[in-house]
Amino acid sequence: MRSLTLLLPALAPSWRFFPVVASSPRIEFRALQATGPEEAEWREFRPAPGKVSVGAMLQRMFWNPGRNETLFLLTCAERLLSGEIEFPRREIASRIARRMPTPPAGRERAPFLQFRLILVGGHGSNFRRDVAYVSPVFVPADLAAA
Repeated sequence: MRSLTLLLPALAPSWRFFPVVASSPRIEFRALQATGPEEAEWREFRPAPGKVSVGAMLQRMFWNPGRNETLFLLTCAERLLSGEIEFPRREIASRIARRMPTPPAGRERAPFLQFRLILVGGHGSNFRRDVAYVSPVFVPADLAAA
């Protein structure tokens, strides 16, 4: 009986181990042509797929390095919001710089990069998206080498 009481929490876990349930951070970025104020479009970095097949789900249970990196970046975002600045800010910016989409034919790669953290939370019609942090402007060529 003692063994069953030890095994029961593993079979039916409790979600009470979270000290606080807070808004989930999302990372958005934009490629800039200049360092001044610019109205470039913000795009979500590594958005979650809308639909995943059963086969892909089974494969992801055993091998999913992309999702692991996304979880690492979310941890960096949480650290950035909690006050640890330098490492998480540089890590997020460098990973975005390495995976920036190639510009369309005939267009040059943007020389600058900026990211922001959006807090997403709420229920039903009370859904909110709040800008929690906006980074300084980075030079992707400097970050990709780091």
